[in-house]
Amino acid sequence: MSDRYTDKPFLRFVDAYVLKAIGHLDDATESYCQAMVPQLKQSFGVTGSWEQIVEQQMKFGPDLPEQIRKIWTDGKARFEAGNGTAPDPVQFAYLFVDKNLQNG
Repeated sequence: MSDRYTDKPFLRFVDAYVLKAIGHLDDATESYCQAMVPQLKQSFGVTGSWEQIVEQQMKFGPDLPEQIRKIWTDGKARFEAGNGTAPDPVQFAYLFVDKNLQNG
């Protein structure tokens, strides 16, 4: 995880949002995101949990977590069938964010 977040610190929260949606957010990252809520509130002038702040800043719809879960579940079965091994949830999150959620 070298320099994925250099010059893009908010990207860490977007990745965490996707990992949480698919049920693979680790405790350390969850704790980090929760600890950063006061800074996020101050930076963006908003209120809410870190997940709500991500949704507000990225303009995510309320059904996005369910859509992400469906893509993960459907793709996971195909990946396992084609590769004989389970997909890496972190890799999925990075690819999903890079392909679908980045603003430029």
